[in-house]
Parts: sequence; C-alpha cells; structure tokens
Amino acid sequence: MELFDAIKREFVYFNGVRKTLKRIGSIQPDDPVRVADVFEERVDQYKSNVALRYEDRLFTYGELDQRANQYAHWALKQGFKPGDTIALLMENRPDYLAFWLGMAKVGVVSALINTNLTGSGLKHCVEIADARALFVDAALDAAFQSTRAEFADSLSVWSLGGEVKGAEAIEPHFPALPTSRPSPTHRESIRARDICLYIYTSGTTGLPKAAKLTQSRVLGMMRGFIDACKITERDRIYLPLPLYHATGGICGVGQAFLTGATLILKHKFSASEFWSDAVEHKATSFVYIGELCRYLVSAPPHPDERAHSIRTGFGNGMSAEVWKQFEDRFGIKHLIEFYGSTEGNVSFVNFNGKIGAVGRLPPYIKDKIRSRIVRFDVETEQPIRGEDGFCQETDAGEVGEAIGEITDAPRQRFEGYKDPSQTEKKILRDVFKPGDMWFRTGDLMKRDEHYFIYFVDRIGDTYRWKSENVSTTQVSEAIADFPGISLPNVYGIDIPHTEGRAGMAAIMLEDGAQFDGKAFAEHVDRALPHYARPVFVRIQKEATTTGTLKFRKIDLVDQGFDVSKIEDPVFVRLPQANEYVELTPEIQTKIEAGEIHF
Repeated sequence: MELFDAIKREFVYFNGVRKTLKRIGSIQPDDPVRVADVFEERVDQYKSNVALRYEDRLFTYGELDQRANQYAHWALKQGFKPGDTIALLMENRPDYLAFWLGMAKVGVVSALINTNLTGSGLKHCVEIADARALFVDAALDAAFQSTRAEFADSLSVWSLGGEVKGAEAIEPHFPALPTSRPSPTHRESIRARDICLYIYTSGTTGLPKAAKLTQSRVLGMMRGFIDACKITERDRIYLPLPLYHATGGICGVGQAFLTGATLILKHKFSASEFWSDAVEHKATSFVYIGELCRYLVSAPPHPDERAHSIRTGFGNGMSAEVWKQFEDRFGIKHLIEFYGSTEGNVSFVNFNGKIGAVGRLPPYIKDKIRSRIVRFDVETEQPIRGEDGFCQETDAGEVGEAIGEITDAPRQRFEGYKDPSQTEKKILRDVFKPGDMWFRTGDLMKRDEHYFIYFVDRIGDTYRWKSENVSTTQVSEAIADFPGISLPNVYGIDIPHTEGRAGMAAIMLEDGAQFDGKAFAEHVDRALPHYARPVFVRIQKEATTTGTLKFRKIDLVDQGFDVSKIEDPVFVRLPQANEYVELTPEIQTKIEAGEIHF
C-alpha cells in the first residue's frame, strides 16, 4: 500500500508539473510576445462566449474587446505612448479589466493600486510608478480627495462612474471612441521583457513597492492554473477577490480569458452571498485566499452550501485546519493550494491535494525548479552560512527561508521593483558558489520526508493580516505621529481561529501622557488602511532592544496577548468598536474560544 501511494504521489505531481510548465512555455526576453496579442486571439476564437458575468449583466468576449478598444483609442487620443504608465484606482467592475487590457493594446503600462490606500500611501504609489495619469473610480472619490491637492499639476486625472472633483469624466467621450481594434503597430515595439503591469507589494521600507510585471510574466501567471484545475471554455470561475491582487486579477482572470471560460466577477467578497452567487451563476470553480475560506467555514449554515456546482478552485494561505473543514462541509475536494509572490521567482504548487502543504520539491525536479530552503537565524534575520561561507539547505522538519536562483532562464528571472534599491535588498549573493544570486522570499518554510513544502511564517518586518501584507515600518511611522507615544514596536501575533497574524503595537508613553483608546482609534483610522490598524496595543515602560539597538520582537511575539504572561497593560480593539479597551482575562478567554471573531 505504501508503495502504491508513493507511485501515485509521484505520478500526480510529475504530471501536474509537466502540464503546467508546458502551458506556461519558455518565453525569451526578446520574443515579440504580448498579452494583448494573446487576448485578441482568444477573443477571435470565443467571440460569442460570455466572458464576464457581473451582477445582472453579461459581457461576451466580443463586447469586452470592444470596450477595451475604446480605452485604447482614448489613450491614443490623449497622446500616451508605449512605455507610459497610467495608475488605476478602481473597485472590481468590468471596466477594470477592459481598461488595463485596452492599455496593453497600445503598449501603455497600468499600475494597479490597492483600493484601501489613501493619503500619503496613495500618493506614493502613483508617483513611484512615474504615472502620467490617474484613472479614478467615483466610488473611491474620498480616497482621491485625501491627497488630490498634493499631486503635481502635470498629472492628468480621469474618472468613471460619477463626478469626481479634480477629474474629467470619461463617459461623455465614449460615444466618439471607436470600438474597432487599434492597429497592432501601436504595440509592435513591445517585447516579452517589457513591462505590462505594476502591482504593489508591501515590504520593509514602510510604503508599498511597485513590482514590475513583464509581458511574459503576466502571461505565465495567467496560464499557471489552467491545467491544474482542468479549466475549459465550459467552466464558470467565481472571482470575489480584488483585481489589484495578482492571485485574482491575473491568475484568476487568465484562467477564464485564455480558455474561453466565463469569469463571474464579484464586486466585493461576501460570506453570506457566496453560495447563493455560486448557485445563481452556476459556478464550477473559484479563486480563494485563506481568509476567504476561514470566513466561509465560520459562517452559519447556508441553504446553498451543498447545492452548488463548484468542483475545483485554487488559491493560497489556507491553513490545514480550515482546509479540512472546508472540504468536509462544502464538498469541494479538488483544491490547488500554491505559494508564490507577485514579483518573485519562487513558486510551489500542491498538485497532490496534501492538506496544509503549498507544494512539493522532490530531488528529481530541483534542476528544473531552482528553489531551495536554507537555514535561517531568526535573531539576525539572515541565512546561516557554514565555515565555507556558503548557505546550507535545511533537513526535513527544519524551518528556513525559501529562496530562488536568479538566472536568465525565463522562469528564474527577477525583474524587481521600480526602485532599484528595493530590488537589491531582495537579492542574496554567493549562496552556494561564488557569484551566484538568489531571490529572498522573506518567508520561512519547511519540508517533510516526502518533500511536501509548508509555509511557516513571514520574516521580520512584514506580516499578513486580512489577506494583506502589512509593513511594520509603515504602521510604526503612523503610530509615532500620535501625541504622547514614543518608540512604537509593531509585530504580528497569532489569534486562535484566524488566518494570518493580527497587528500588535508595543509602545512607550512620554512623561505625563495617558493612553486614550478612542483618540488612538480615530488616529489609526485616518492614517492606515483597515488591515494595517493594530488589533492590540501594549504599554511598555521601556523598549526591549538587541545589542545593535534593533527592537527585540521574539519574546513579545511569544507572549502574544496572554495577559497572564504580560505585566504591561494591554488594550484591544474589538470588532466594530471605535476605541481600544483594556484587555481583561474574560475578553482574552472569549477571543481564544473563538467567541469573538476578528
């Protein structure tokens, strides 16, 4: 039986890798490969198929293409050239996809901005991409107004869906914009190595980084999960994730648009509407993140939760506990969990359905997939090197950092960020031999005796909460602006029955200052997106630092929010509350029992 299981395990994995690598292909940097060309080929092949279902509206591939063409002609009329960048701040809606596909038709780069950003964070994202224009969803007018006065006069601002002060509405221009395709000569200079999109990723610098996604990388991501989920033109893929994230906005969209399938686009995820949507639109597949699945298994029983037609799905961040509950309760057995970053060259895919694993890396595939897990020092936050000066791979069960070799091979390239200094910070040199270069994921992982890979944690200054990467530096800087607070030390801690880590800020109060939980809540609401606002605040008498004066977080993380281990006062912001209140043993017990859900 063990031999049979081993043979089956290897067959399923090898077949999955083989098909996926074949689908992705081997595109060279100078190849005339463009996302717009591939999309138009699929439109011609599936012109009358329904491309999008959004609320009560349907859009065929032909209709979506026509809308994209109008955006392309708009860009040409405004004088945009190949290589120019336009920032897109828009909620999920069909025009989101039509816009960036239209820009791709004329070689213009779209910078897809997180819709939770406001103020300085929003301004930074527009400026770091060197955007010549900003396209704003009227529903996000308040976010734009929070920083409108700080934008340079040279920035052209357009809006869709209503009046936005300081922006020109595009709707009056649509009747005069052709629905025919612009000449492909407008993009003929574009090559596989050229940028198609910017997607923003959090890091240790305190503000988002603009990751460069080339034409070849976008196509690879769009193709990546077609075979793993066995998608055909008969499928209907339910997408409730934000389109500014690569998982939904590229991988999920690509599953549909490159196969002729239908994309069921949800404006915003709703646990109470998920199963009724799935039944109404006859979904056969879906795209998830771990937080989404946790909400579904935590929700009350729904009459449609076993009446749906969903047979498969892909995503990342699902814990083993939630995964098993999800399968048992909703009857969806074929889930493809994966690991990958928007900009990195390290990716794993769990073709075997091993609960809790993000993928496999058996020895026979390591020449094809140049990823490794190396021993890591959590104190210095650096890989451990041996006496020879080189890094060492971990053994089974040992936690280390996942890294990927940087070469000119298509799947091993690391394009980096718009800011070269941020790119350099992610490169590890002289790893296994002099002169080699490897991409640092910043993630701790481990493998088991069968070479399944398991995600353990994020390193250092970034943690994941509410399906977003949170920069502790960004949160610390925002907290430091609050009167009476000094030396904020921000980190993520575990809460039972939740995915990711909740933010906790250990702070010191200046002489005579008192902690005002309501005023502090109002401050972080103004300064930070919802996912970055600390859940807990710990008032310390003095900060704990290392010998190099860095904040020491290990002990603080271990203590978490356990008031029996903490002498300092601890405050908590409960769900839907507008203030921080003192954490009592009674509240702690309810949180640990799952009676209070964050």
